[in-house]
Amino acid sequence: MTGRAPRLPIPLDVLLAVPLLIIAAAIGLVILGLGARLTPHELFRALSEPETLFALRLSFSTSLISLALSLLLGVPAAYLLARRRFRGMALVDTLLDLPLVMPPLVAGLGLLFVIGRASPLPPLAEIGAVFLFSPAGIVLAQTFIATTIIVRSAKAASEAVDPGYRDVAGTLGLTPARVFFAIDLPLAAGGIVSGAILAWARALGEFGATLMVAGATRFRTETLPMAIYLNMATGQVEVAVASALVLLVTAFVLLLTMRGLKRA
Repeated sequence: MTGRAPRLPIPLDVLLAVPLLIIAAAIGLVILGLGARLTPHELFRALSEPETLFALRLSFSTSLISLALSLLLGVPAAYLLARRRFRGMALVDTLLDLPLVMPPLVAGLGLLFVIGRASPLPPLAEIGAVFLFSPAGIVLAQTFIATTIIVRSAKAASEAVDPGYRDVAGTLGLTPARVFFAIDLPLAAGGIVSGAILAWARALGEFGATLMVAGATRFRTETLPMAIYLNMATGQVEVAVASALVLLVTAFVLLLTMRGLKRA
């Protein structure tokens, strides 16, 4: 027994490259399958359809509102989790992870029962009439899903800030609120922006929870994912593929933006 590792007949880098190539090829084939389905003329015609334009406007407007709400809720919550210790913190921290692993349909079903007529909290049932099967319901579902992403990214960014800066600011007489806005937020901005990009992409492509809360009604609650669902169900493949390509290109651009911000 010499303790030497066995010599591989094939270089290790080649062996490691095989799984990488399989994964990359699978993703590339999915993109190719969508891109090759329509000719440029068919794609332009599908993108010019009133239904596609409506879904595009609704998707971007609701997802941007959801992003703003997620930032408003998520950043302060993340700061509290990163900088304070309190009883039940582990439970709360774990609870906030649930939307990340919970099937979106389950999340939507829960939201539906909480704000629906059979809600265990009658005041929520009254408020729920505004959200059910309406664009407001889309915002509610998207915000529920996206906020956790903001919390996680903002918490990690806040924890990465050197506490020494905060201590120095405290000795200079800055109030906790001024320290938060003058020190923590600027230094954690990169991580928060990256999380916001991911949260926006997630909200833009949200389907399951939105379907349960807002439904899938043409020209009312028809986001791009809903347009794909409705048009594939009725055999209108061109509109479905065009909607899918818009989501794909948007996601790609957002990922490139996030990578560029990280390098900067």
